[in-house]
Amino acid sequence: MGTMIQQHKLEEEDYRGEQYKDWHCDIKGNNDLLVITQPDIIYNIHCQYLDAGADIIETNTFNATTISMADYDMQAISREINVAAAQLARKACDEFTAKNPDKPRLVAGTIGPTSRTASISPDVNDPGKRNVTFDQLVEAYSESCEALIEGGSDLILIETIFDTLNAKAAAFAVESVFEKLNLRLPVMISGTITDASGRTLSGQTAEAFYYSMRHIKPVSFGLNCALGPDLLRQYVEEISNVAECLVSAHPNAGLPNEFGEYDMEGPEMAEHIKEWAESGLVNIVGGCCGSTPDHIRDIANAVAGVRPREIVKLEPKMRLSGLEPFVH
Repeated sequence: MGTMIQQHKLEEEDYRGEQYKDWHCDIKGNNDLLVITQPDIIYNIHCQYLDAGADIIETNTFNATTISMADYDMQAISREINVAAAQLARKACDEFTAKNPDKPRLVAGTIGPTSRTASISPDVNDPGKRNVTFDQLVEAYSESCEALIEGGSDLILIETIFDTLNAKAAAFAVESVFEKLNLRLPVMISGTITDASGRTLSGQTAEAFYYSMRHIKPVSFGLNCALGPDLLRQYVEEISNVAECLVSAHPNAGLPNEFGEYDMEGPEMAEHIKEWAESGLVNIVGGCCGSTPDHIRDIANAVAGVRPREIVKLEPKMRLSGLEPFVH
């Protein structure tokens, strides 16, 4: 979504629209707000990905929590943004599903990591310092989740997780909203391996991250962002070996160049992901930063007809890193 929005080269007045033309601070870069001020742009982006063959599209709500919206002093309208974003994605999906009922399109209500971390100090000189609490995260995530459901999401995606404690707060919030509304949607969880260390920012390996979140019983568990498909593969395999659910992966289109742009073209990205699929590692695939509709079209064509990964069943066994499964 961010890649496509950047192509429009929007300026401050575009972000403001008529609704927020007199806002008291700069809001350029608040991509989530565009579902209100430039809905046609967001709707058309959704349609481009659906036309390319996407089965699942994400709502434009990566930063739409009260915590992240506070950067623009817009925390009071975060709920409105989430509802509007889900409605736009719902409209696009319904139109494409109506054209081809044999290929239903789904809306993933996206809950991003926020701009705060509950596990890591923002001050290198004060390791104990925190700029957000678990309860604050739960409150923010709960509002977003409820609004995404109200707008018509088919499932909830907790994504780009770099801090497991943030993810636990999000999962707790989602479960609480389900209980409050007396309904339950499928939940997807997608973490981020930050670099070649093979760990999340809060220090977990991919396998450890899975085990710390598996109690949520997500419909899928996987990785996205930070790395291209060539560098992400080993960590996707690590999760695939143990996940008792579907495995998802939507990597970046390579690593950013010196201009912050992504150079990996669709055919190369699709070649990597096709190998993942043929190796039985994944069930759900896609693209993150730098991935255009052309990338998605190439990926969709590459994996068409490939048998999805078979779900691992480890119970009543337990697997420890570096050891063979053993019966307990």
